[in-house]
Amino acid sequence: MTTAPILRSVADLRAMVRGWKAKGETVGVVPTMGALHDGHLSLARAARRDCARVITTIFVNPKQFNNPEDLKKYPRTEEADAALLATVPVDVIFAPPPEEVYPEGFVTTVSVGGVSEPLEGRMRPGHFDGVATVVTKLFGMSMADRGYFGQKDWQQLQVVQRLVRDLNLPVEIVGCETIREADGLAMSSRNRQLTPEGRLKAPVLYAAITRAADDIRAGHADRMAIREAAEAIRAAGFDRVEYIELRDAGTLMPSSDVTRPRRMLAAAWLDGVRLIDNIPV
Repeated sequence: MTTAPILRSVADLRAMVRGWKAKGETVGVVPTMGALHDGHLSLARAARRDCARVITTIFVNPKQFNNPEDLKKYPRTEEADAALLATVPVDVIFAPPPEEVYPEGFVTTVSVGGVSEPLEGRMRPGHFDGVATVVTKLFGMSMADRGYFGQKDWQQLQVVQRLVRDLNLPVEIVGCETIREADGLAMSSRNRQLTPEGRLKAPVLYAAITRAADDIRAGHADRMAIREAAEAIRAAGFDRVEYIELRDAGTLMPSSDVTRPRRMLAAAWLDGVRLIDNIPV
């Protein structure tokens, strides 16, 4: 199985993409930070179905980490990632060094208001500025027609969609379903940092918010259902529950309006690892 070429410079990537576009080929981009799993591969496969050409980017973005230790610990597995992407296959892997993305003197930040402010935005100040900045750069570097993002990071997906709308970027954003392990745990590169015991407890996060969402649909009070979910997660041995919130799916503002799509979003700590999940309500 042949692995895709790995490009390190914007000039090389653009030269390749210009050749594709000269033939009228559509280009899809799948932005990742590496440490790939089946969730990432599902995005690449969706791009493969939709587009003539597929770029997967692998870049551990320093601007979206609040904690330098978290950045240092983030797994980097480029060789294994390239082998996985060969199974899709993708046409090229763009894996630039940090100085290619943020050259000396780089001073620009892209900041999205509104949807970036609650939840993850409150817990991780500056995180979404880092996401918005790097995503804007990757769209410009790749000149892609479509960008593929997972729904597991629901708030990130809303931020990227708002960014593209507000700045009139010529990219269609495709949100893809969350891919889960057999026991319900949302696939994440951070899962590999869990201890074996923690990995056995981790599916309780999804189970608890699923039960809460079912109760709310059945007419139970929102607050009571959420409180019971938090208690179940703590009882399972999680270090702490950071939040469980029921929000408008689009604006991410608190919502009791059952006529509009709503989303339950949660973040909790286990084994020193921060896990997030969300489901429609």
